[in-house]
Amino acid sequence: MKLVVLACLAAVAIAAPQSQDVIPVVQVLRDDRQDDGNGIFNYAFETENGIAMEASGTPGSQGQSNMQGSFRFVFPEGNAADVRYIADENGFQPQSDLLPTDHPLPAHVIDLIRMTEELRAAGATWDEQGRRLTR
Repeated sequence: MKLVVLACLAAVAIAAPQSQDVIPVVQVLRDDRQDDGNGIFNYAFETENGIAMEASGTPGSQGQSNMQGSFRFVFPEGNAADVRYIADENGFQPQSDLLPTDHPLPAHVIDLIRMTEELRAAGATWDEQGRRLTR
């Protein structure tokens, strides 16, 4: 009998709701919106935890919305991430110190490219394996 009562208590303890992670409530400090209904719009918002976003848009030449704006958030370590962008006929073009950049080409590669351009200008051609066909 004691074993049955103990098993029932264990089952109730296991079935009890576990504590859920509490989602913090963040206050909105600013929320501005304007939409003219013709494809022209602006919006901006900012929250107390450092998240901010703003954008403005106009109709594009190919039926898309051309937009430009920025967004900002704070990493858990405390430093801020700032991104500015343009989105138009040429696609999404972000700008930020956080984005990776191309490494500069080594000097020998620049020399090889220059030599190849000089050979092409002189009429040289190459096959699919990269072997030069003409001099």
